[in-house]
Amino acid sequence: MADITVRLIYLGLLLLALAGWFAASNRPSIGKSLQMALVWGMIFLGGMAIYGLWQDITSSNEAQNISEDGVILVQRSSDGHFYLTLQVNKIDIEFLVDTGATDLVLSPQDAINVGLDFENLAFLNSAKTANGAVPIAYVRLQEVQLEEYIDKSVSAAVNSSKMNKSLLGMSYLDRYQRIEMSADSLKLYR
Repeated sequence: MADITVRLIYLGLLLLALAGWFAASNRPSIGKSLQMALVWGMIFLGGMAIYGLWQDITSSNEAQNISEDGVILVQRSSDGHFYLTLQVNKIDIEFLVDTGATDLVLSPQDAINVGLDFENLAFLNSAKTANGAVPIAYVRLQEVQLEEYIDKSVSAAVNSSKMNKSLLGMSYLDRYQRIEMSADSLKLYR
């Protein structure tokens, strides 16, 4: 939700820049100096908006797709990571592919989004992370779907601490026969 808000703010800045430029360039009563200052100010605001939206402009919407031979191909994101959107209990969740993570790990917000009662989960286990040990709760997800592949009753962990993205770890990736990672793509063979 925060990403959408930030994008809307950048888009608003871009629209403000365009409107300001139009107003400044079509107003004969404003002194030439003030008019030029307004035009340059609007160009600056437009540049800021474009900079803020650059990742959205340059990223492909076809980040994951399935090829003719049943291979799921994922392009590396501009931040150097691989992301996959899976349907968990019929809800789209974006995961960071993390071969260093043992489990499929849901963030607290994603756990709530897929219908888990986060407040009543038993955080009896712990996971070692870069920030130290964090309490986790093991759950069973009714259904996890990636493209045409549907898995039922999938084991997952829910992190008790805030996370930017849920993690797609080896407990899920092991369901694939082979994983190939290259400089710019990830291929999953099932």
